Amino acid sequence: MSEYIFLMHDDAVADENAWGPYLHRLQQGGFFQGGSAIGDGICARKSGAAGPITGHIAGFIRVKADGIDQARSLLVGNPVFEAGGTVEIRELPRTD
Repeated sequence: MSEYIFLMHDDAVADENAWGPYLHRLQQGGFFQGGSAIGDGICARKSGAAGPITGHIAGFIRVKADGIDQARSLLVGNPVFEAGGTVEIRELPRTD
């Protein structure tokens, strides 16, 4: 199994009451690996001016899946996805 991260964009109004059942379903299936809303922050670099933070990302969820197709199937019930918003799916390659 591979790990993936779902990056929820802030381009839809999600039903806040739908998060609990959705996350519970991911946990029950053994897919859920963590997640959180994302607050304000900064970009930093050793020298020179850093660019602005990526302001349209509102949260993330880490999941385990057999492949990107299965990861995509796990979006069913995701409040952002169901509201018509964007969820970016990225693989988290193993580094060991």
